[in-house]
Amino acid sequence: MTTPFSFALKATDGGARTGVIETQRGEIRTPAFMPVGTQATVKAMFIEDVAAAGADIILGNTYHLMLRPGAERIAKLGGLHSFMHWDKPILTDSGGYQVMSLAKLRKITEEGVTFNSHLDGAPVFLTPERAVEVQCLLGADIQMALDECTPFPCSREEARVSLDLSMRWAERSKAAFETMSAPGQALFGIVQGSVFPDMREDSAKTLVGIGFPGYAVGGLAVGEGQQAMFDTLDATTPYLPEDKPRYLMGVGTPLDILGAVARGIDMFDCVMPTRSGRHGQAFTWGGRLNLRNAQYAEDLTPLDADSACPAAQYSRAYLHHLVKAGEMLGAMLVSYANIQFYQELMAGARAAIENGTFAAFAEDIRRRYAKADGTD
Repeated sequence: MTTPFSFALKATDGGARTGVIETQRGEIRTPAFMPVGTQATVKAMFIEDVAAAGADIILGNTYHLMLRPGAERIAKLGGLHSFMHWDKPILTDSGGYQVMSLAKLRKITEEGVTFNSHLDGAPVFLTPERAVEVQCLLGADIQMALDECTPFPCSREEARVSLDLSMRWAERSKAAFETMSAPGQALFGIVQGSVFPDMREDSAKTLVGIGFPGYAVGGLAVGEGQQAMFDTLDATTPYLPEDKPRYLMGVGTPLDILGAVARGIDMFDCVMPTRSGRHGQAFTWGGRLNLRNAQYAEDLTPLDADSACPAAQYSRAYLHHLVKAGEMLGAMLVSYANIQFYQELMAGARAAIENGTFAAFAEDIRRRYAKADGTD
């Protein structure tokens, strides 16, 4: 029997929440960080190590996978879980953000968006119905309604036109999902409205009226700055149901995440841990380190003695050497250490919320990172 999608709150501490999302492929402990597996891989990592790091769920990308190798091909090969050897939940985004950021010569109409593939220039037409179809072919446990990711900055008029289109697409996405999805799958709506509080409120209320089992906050972390992002969350989360998970898309640094947790967000994804890892930047319990710096050339201390990650036990001197030499192992080890740090950070946040000490936990992390960055 298929496990239905559900969400249960366990504890709150101020605005912060901890709970459990039940899916057909297992539990997701919240707050949760989802490593990004854009092209059916979390870059520079064995998928078994992603699981060992503590991840309950990963993210796959509709835009990239529909272009290569193709959603129909992945379905023919048994679905995305089997294809990439991951048996836990997968969330897929709708492709809207990538259309905005990657596609050349895109044209948006009421029906959908036409764009040229960044791979070979071939024309592609993506509608709300096709976005859902692709995600169903991939077999995603949590899927996203197609939206237009409103660029920043934009005028109020531009934000309103974009928001209204995304809300109409949300209705179409839900209708398509109800005819195409398999038992146990879930579709989230995406709140838009740029940095305008009244539009965020309108968007949240409209989506709640349509009815989804979870709600994402999109259109942030696109250049508006941390405080504007937090202000926008403050204007949004009060209008989202307390008994449904809330997902902030594409965020972010450890301090971004903790600030959003304090404002009632449950789920996160970001390429930062692996992208930074490939460039020699490590996230640790002592702060952020740039392993390219000469100060680590003879530093035999572990990358992060407070982490349980095997990769974090290698010396900073060795990792400095690998990064400077351009060795693939350097990218793999630092990416692994970063992914596990993010999972340990989420575990720490969950425990602190249950203990009623989240504010102190977040402030301790802020001080550590400020000290490491020289800003304290």
